[in-house]
Amino acid sequence: MDISPELTPMPGRYVWPGDDLNRIPDWVYTDPWVYEREVERIFHGRCWNYVALEAEIPNPGDFIRSNVGPTPVVVSRAKDGSIAVFENRCAHRAAEFCRELTGNVKEFVCPYHQWTYDLKGSLQGVPFRRGVAGKGGMPKEFRPSEHNPRQLAVTTHRGVVFASYAADMEPLAEYLGAEVMREFEATFDGRKLVVLGHYRHSLPGNWKLYHENLKDPYHATLLHTFLVAFGLLVAGNKSLMLADSSGRHGVMCSAKSDPSKLKAEDKAEMRAYREGMRLADPRMMEFVDEFDSPWSVTMATIWPNLIVQREMNTLGIRQLIPQGPNEFIMKWTMFGFAGDSEEMTRHRLRQGNLMGPAGFLGLEDNEAIKFVQDGMLRVPGKEHYVALDPETPFGTSETLISESAIRAMYRHWREVMGL
Repeated sequence: MDISPELTPMPGRYVWPGDDLNRIPDWVYTDPWVYEREVERIFHGRCWNYVALEAEIPNPGDFIRSNVGPTPVVVSRAKDGSIAVFENRCAHRAAEFCRELTGNVKEFVCPYHQWTYDLKGSLQGVPFRRGVAGKGGMPKEFRPSEHNPRQLAVTTHRGVVFASYAADMEPLAEYLGAEVMREFEATFDGRKLVVLGHYRHSLPGNWKLYHENLKDPYHATLLHTFLVAFGLLVAGNKSLMLADSSGRHGVMCSAKSDPSKLKAEDKAEMRAYREGMRLADPRMMEFVDEFDSPWSVTMATIWPNLIVQREMNTLGIRQLIPQGPNEFIMKWTMFGFAGDSEEMTRHRLRQGNLMGPAGFLGLEDNEAIKFVQDGMLRVPGKEHYVALDPETPFGTSETLISESAIRAMYRHWREVMGL
């Protein structure tokens, strides 16, 4: 459905405060009407949504359940090798007909009434379609081809699968822009991907806060003791907060430094810094320079639902699945490359402990997002301030002490939402 004609904003209720982007109203994150409009205009609109890695469905008949926004979809490898993405919703009574998270099948059979769909999502069989003994059954004019689940447009690039509700989406290279595509291809460099594992968890916050978290290098130098103590992302590092021309995508970039060379005044600003911290296993901080990139850390935010993580040698996909205005699910897929030695695979998994719901860094981000959402819900009707780096009103910044990428994202968001 298209909600935009029915959900006309109440006068004055959804008006941005002022003409600039330095103040964001809390209703952007907490209002149910705004969330429903986001589903239709963003996730179901003109966007390429990440849905899977090709390595998760290498063979004909392989499938994995995924999401486009909150909407459940199936990503399937058809007999001809093509990839199909379609809504996981039976045309008959709306049951989610694919129940397993992943597997290999010849067809999909709805458990409720056994309506059957092929690997491209087309309806193939309806039990008792013509009734029994001339009685019952479907109407004479019933045509299976008119009752397929919604099938989405699909594109792939270097093993990463995207889907869209828009049939006329631009190519992925145009969607990302040259600068973001360059960083994307530095991680997905053409080597065959190998999935190392998955985990998922929920977060009590708005889905956009996670985009903001990774467009906010300011917090990284202050919140994360681990990042600061071991020089992964520190004020003074060679760094970049990249935003594409639209403002929707971004890449936080940093080159690892020697924390012992931090200036005294910088240390004083960073309360998270702890002099003399050591690791029981120093292999955690080893960096094998394997990418065509000047950066040891990149976090790419691909609008609207994808984070590409390259933290030294640990590699991961984070898929955002909104569950309403105040909660989202994070699905993590950790990966390596087919040519990796056993030692490199162990190294990637060891460094993977930096991230995730119990990682050295992940816990702090998760709690901070909850604190922000709690503050907006418990003291409603307010707005908050994102004015760092006024010399860069929005877009790319070469300083970590900036919120210009956040402002760029909301410039795009306002245009798409029509608010």
